[in-house]
Amino acid sequence: MKLAQIQTSITNISGIGPAQAKLFANLNVFTISDLLQFYPRDWEDRTHAIPLIEFSQHKKIHTAAIVLDHEWFGFGRMRTLKIRISDGTTEAALLCFNRGFLEKSLPINSIISVTGHFYVKYNELQSSAFEAIRIAKSINQIENSAEEKNISLQQKLAHIHLVDSAVFPIYPLTAGLTQKQIRKAMNIALKEYGRGIENELSDELIKKYNLLEKQKAIHSIHQPQNMSEALAAKRTLIFEELYKFQLAIVQRAQAHGHFLDKTKQKKLVPFDDLQASPHQKLLLKRLEFDLTPDQKTVISQMNLDIDTSYTQNIDKSQSSLSEAQAGSRLLQGDVGSGKTLAAFFAALRVIDWGGQVAFLAPTEILAKQHAENAAKLLETTGVKVAFLTGNIKAANRKPLLKALKAGDIDIVIGTHALFSNQVVYKDLRLAIIDEQHRFGVVQRNQILEKGRTSIVQQKEGTSQVPNLLMMSATPIPQTLALTVYGDLDVSTIKTMPPGRKPIETHLTIQGHESRVYEAVRKELKEGHQAYFVYPLIEQSESNVENKDPDMELSSPITILKSATEQYDFLSKQVYPEFKCGLVHSKIAEEEQSRILEEFKTNKIQILIATTVVEVGVDVPNASCMVIEHAERFGLAALHQLRGRVGRGTVQSHCFLIYSQKLTELGKSRLKVMHDSTDGFYIAEKDLQLRGPGEVTGIQQSGYLTLGIADPVRDRDLLEIARKEAIVTITNQNSGN
Repeated sequence: MKLAQIQTSITNISGIGPAQAKLFANLNVFTISDLLQFYPRDWEDRTHAIPLIEFSQHKKIHTAAIVLDHEWFGFGRMRTLKIRISDGTTEAALLCFNRGFLEKSLPINSIISVTGHFYVKYNELQSSAFEAIRIAKSINQIENSAEEKNISLQQKLAHIHLVDSAVFPIYPLTAGLTQKQIRKAMNIALKEYGRGIENELSDELIKKYNLLEKQKAIHSIHQPQNMSEALAAKRTLIFEELYKFQLAIVQRAQAHGHFLDKTKQKKLVPFDDLQASPHQKLLLKRLEFDLTPDQKTVISQMNLDIDTSYTQNIDKSQSSLSEAQAGSRLLQGDVGSGKTLAAFFAALRVIDWGGQVAFLAPTEILAKQHAENAAKLLETTGVKVAFLTGNIKAANRKPLLKALKAGDIDIVIGTHALFSNQVVYKDLRLAIIDEQHRFGVVQRNQILEKGRTSIVQQKEGTSQVPNLLMMSATPIPQTLALTVYGDLDVSTIKTMPPGRKPIETHLTIQGHESRVYEAVRKELKEGHQAYFVYPLIEQSESNVENKDPDMELSSPITILKSATEQYDFLSKQVYPEFKCGLVHSKIAEEEQSRILEEFKTNKIQILIATTVVEVGVDVPNASCMVIEHAERFGLAALHQLRGRVGRGTVQSHCFLIYSQKLTELGKSRLKVMHDSTDGFYIAEKDLQLRGPGEVTGIQQSGYLTLGIADPVRDRDLLEIARKEAIVTITNQNSGN
């Protein structure tokens, strides 16, 4: 029987009545299966004696001792027993608060086993949190020979076998339930229901990774003979949990019509002019620079995704849909690494197959920037590019939709309008989603559904999902790539375009802003430009309440500067000789576009803004980024904002101005930013500081299903489980 099938109520265990069952329910333990899968959070190893004299070197002491004396202190209800003991190395006092009954249980001259946390207070070694049991009535009971009578007390006690020497599981608790009660219930459950538990991993995997049988693992995690056995059981159960989790992810990817890791099953051909499709060759010739090695690798991976979704070779004039599944890929790369250009090459591959491409961006400003770049790079190759947002007027919208339906548009770039009801594609074969974390699963499915229901699909009676390429300028930690984004293949661009210098990051405490202003002035005089970013638009916003989990309050009485207020201050008092601009989310998008265009053409030298400039702004001449109240921003936002500079060949600077009162988390964030410009390192640190639920913005359902496994801590096992899950599904599909 599988462990999950033991659905007997825990009230069948002797000693657990309705009242205690309610307490177990607080721990989500209702059945025997739940109880046996209620794993310890830690273990206490009492297999080795630790004398009193070593109290400062260990969390707990575990030793045999003799009771020297009983004392009482305090009066009335506060009267408390103090038991003096010695293990031959030193003496100590046991403070028995509300445990006066120990006077009879641990009489003077008795030999006891004592375990607890000891500390020095009032010039004596004490413990108020201890466990003690009597081993013998007196030292005489354990002296078996004349020789033993002649040795020291320390030597006599050291030879005593401590009856409670074992590895004790430590469980999470709830009010009213003790470790002793849980251990008792667990012991009974193991005796009565712990036999015949089937393995849920194959014999091959158990042998390959030196794991335990499932039944042995369950017994060993609750009742280990030693710590090695406990850890072996934990490793087994972690691997099993992650393997089952990865199986579900791979199966989910299949259900969505996507394949995983095809690039590992076929030899990847390096991307060059020989491997390029016709339109890709034209774009290669147009570029005035060489692609980076990572860009070439990513383009090869995406080419393979696209080619695999068709049955015929690329040089044939007609293509037909195969039963093969489409590619589903996450393209991640640091800011400025060239992800968009790589995505354009993928778009050209699909266009050469005769399909259409939808390029989705979260904001009109970013979509417009992509459309302008696409027009500049692609239209000279004969590709027809269109721009579609909700603000396109009906007079222009109607012919655009007609051309899209007829297949006269090859690539359409826009916002949520791309999957509105009125939009019909002739043959949508690739959906590109930029800044993917700003779109939900429902929106992702809506754009993919447009491909399933396109004109060609309906005529041929098929409903194949389009290829999907999701892009993220915020590097995804490997742990999240294997879990939250586990149903996607992941491609990474780490190499940066040549000629760029690392951004220098400077930390400045509030009160010394004038130093930053002067450093920026020096850059402005050399013809460069600067950003100033603030957490608020205007002072009417709350300065105290903070609902963004990505931010933190440095002090409840902190008065925050706003972009509107600082625009007046900077433009009139600090930099009156330079043109300043203000941009934030309350300004109409058309006006935002005008201001950003003036900044791009250097008609505006200083841009004061909120986080609306976090993405979609590319001004190589900008060399300074100033972020005030930097402790209010998360690591991802800080890194994205810093990435607005350093996009040219000049040395760029980022100034983080922070509050005088910082939390430990705030200090850790700023230290990470100061020490590194590597977005992948910063993403991993962000994951460590905040955890996977917060990094992804929601508590992902996948994480909620995990019990003993921790994707961050158990990353190595997670990667192995991922690999084995893919092998298992692949073998199942091939009938092996």
